[in-house]
Amino acid sequence: MVNKDDFIVHLRSFEGGLEKASSQGIISPAYHTFHGEDVDSRFYYAYFRSKNFINKDLKPHVYGIRDGRSIDIEGMKTIRIPWASYPEQKSIGDFLTHLDTLITLHQRKYEKLVNIKKSMLDKMFPQNGASVPEIRFKGFTDPWEQRKFEEIAVRSSVMSDKKGLPRVEYEDIISGAGRLNKDIKLKESEKVGIVFHKGDVLYGKLRPYLQNWLLASFNGLAVGDFWVLQPQNTDSSFLYRLVQSQQFDGVANQSTGTKMPRADWKLVSKTKFAMPHSVDEQAAIGAYFEHLDTLITLHQREHIKPILEVKRVKRNE
Repeated sequence: MVNKDDFIVHLRSFEGGLEKASSQGIISPAYHTFHGEDVDSRFYYAYFRSKNFINKDLKPHVYGIRDGRSIDIEGMKTIRIPWASYPEQKSIGDFLTHLDTLITLHQRKYEKLVNIKKSMLDKMFPQNGASVPEIRFKGFTDPWEQRKFEEIAVRSSVMSDKKGLPRVEYEDIISGAGRLNKDIKLKESEKVGIVFHKGDVLYGKLRPYLQNWLLASFNGLAVGDFWVLQPQNTDSSFLYRLVQSQQFDGVANQSTGTKMPRADWKLVSKTKFAMPHSVDEQAAIGAYFEHLDTLITLHQREHIKPILEVKRVKRNE
């Protein structure tokens, strides 16, 4: 039996700390539970998941190797933990709960923006053989035309190991977001890569379902399984959104290989995609999604990340 707010020592506690029961229930005998008297469980839950507790206090009581590691419960009982008066525990618990509430609210707003973008990608690109999308900007009425992808973009194959050019690798791109997760200009690398220029689109052909794509805002080298796509009489921002569309995703994921599936260029390049003849309409669509991407990035950077950082610091103090 486990009661609400009891602490649980589970099979992976040596990595992520202890868990806290959110309700009363039955628990496997493989787990150990404990609770405190006159304590605020929120205060100690944060402590039991802190890096200091896991790495300094708990680690000496872990035995075994790899996935066979376990925690010596008797040894764990000897760990000396900090004590604060109940009013102070409650104040800290209230503060951490407030942070969690803010994180949840901002995460919901972030997810709402992401869902809006996904929905608009479906509505602003023709679906199921339609000649025009469901939603268009005012002033554009001409039917869209069908073009083979090789007429929309060409695949660059120029290789280089030139020093001083930033290298973009798979792990540098946030999957599904089209953003870099680090300042790659600070990376030191002499790897050979495909030359790309500002305005080119990098598309990760390895496991295309990972959605590793990037609209280049600088010149550099794409290292690894990328297509470097150069727009042909096409707005680069529109091309970038086209490769995120449902139709392109479906074609790209008709991949070759099983363990290491890759998008098939022969198939993709010959596939016809609907697009506006007017470059102005292409640019308007690209600008709209660029605005959405900016809102998503700003919300993540200015709201969610700072709150998470405050919580991380407070937890590890």
